[in-house]
Amino acid sequence: MMLPRQGYFDDREHAAERLAEALLAYRGRHPLVLAIPRGGVPIGRVLADRLDGDLDVVLVRKLGAPGQEEFAVGAVSEDGQLLVAEHAARAGADDAYLRGELARQLEVIARRRELYSAHREALDPTGRTVIVVDDGLATGATMRAALAAVRAAGPQSLVCAVPVASPRSLAEVRPLCDDVVCPAAPREFQAVSQYYRAFSAVTDDEVVRLLARQPAPAGAMQAVRIPADGVRLEGDLHVPDAASGLVVFAHGSGSSRFSPRNRQVAEALAQHGLATLLFDLLGAEEDVALAARFDIERLAGRLEAAVEWAVRLPSLARLPLGLFGASTGAAAALAVAARLPRAVKAVVSRGGRPDLAGHAVLGDVQAPTLLIVGSADTDVITLNKSALASMTHTVELVLVPGATHLFDEPGALEHVAALAGAWFRQWLQ
Repeated sequence: MMLPRQGYFDDREHAAERLAEALLAYRGRHPLVLAIPRGGVPIGRVLADRLDGDLDVVLVRKLGAPGQEEFAVGAVSEDGQLLVAEHAARAGADDAYLRGELARQLEVIARRRELYSAHREALDPTGRTVIVVDDGLATGATMRAALAAVRAAGPQSLVCAVPVASPRSLAEVRPLCDDVVCPAAPREFQAVSQYYRAFSAVTDDEVVRLLARQPAPAGAMQAVRIPADGVRLEGDLHVPDAASGLVVFAHGSGSSRFSPRNRQVAEALAQHGLATLLFDLLGAEEDVALAARFDIERLAGRLEAAVEWAVRLPSLARLPLGLFGASTGAAAALAVAARLPRAVKAVVSRGGRPDLAGHAVLGDVQAPTLLIVGSADTDVITLNKSALASMTHTVELVLVPGATHLFDEPGALEHVAALAGAWFRQWLQ
């Protein structure tokens, strides 16, 4: 895959998600992900979580050239294996310099082992599927040293995985492992940082935190970040044990993933075994503009991006998909249903403005759709009846007795949750 432009990845987390997609074949093998500190550790944390594996570090250090520490003239592993590049002498690294640099880097490795493994044992790669990761390969010297060190420990299989690399470095690591996974290898490669929009330094404190963090247990709420249109949208994902479907929520204007009404409905759906994803359709700076809250095209694009992100996750990939929209989010949900007729199996609108999707879009919606409106919300009832007349497939309009637009009346939101749960259980088969 060629990179279309500089700054191809938003950040390391975004790059890791792309890399995880390419490594899905290793899910189910309980791989050991060994990250090269420090930049490789955020990548490794995501991969270990997505592949249901374990995370640890493989401690290697590049040997920097005289006066150019970032230019590798070799690398050394924790057990003292030394790799010296062919260009080392030309870069001014004579034997005396290499001896001094080797001693200095071994001291760094020793300090990091003490720091990173102070309260945990290093994981043994012997007999395991091992994936060695970094945030990219320039010369590849550090990765070659890491692969050689891990190979000596006797893994069952050894994989090199990076989001981006120079073609030359990939060619040099291939003989050292059983598989190489790299989504992008641009011909005119200059530096790893060139392909990240944000490439801040990773601290030792962050490495320790990522190594200590355990994957969220099954059924727990997970905070997620969804890439869309160059921004990262904050979200909350809940996947109950043995989930039977996924419902992605699209909130209304002026609201967010913290909408108490949507969260109450989501909790009810979880009791029926449905996974739920609530996320912010707009970034904090975007949400300041009133016009953005009613930009249905933009909102639908964000919702579509969230759907595409979700269905790539191994835990969600095979689940039937439903959409739940409130207010303007209902228009976005119906627009996405029209765009993705094979993916979206059902739609529920709560106090929605489906009319904002437009007559032509509504006519293209194939997913069975339930329009829920409060019986006292007279203006919105009229708009929903108009939208219903434009729809050509299964659609129902249900009025919640005595409810106004926000369903604040006692029992009104419980009624909505029951209706939504029954609709999704019927159609998410």
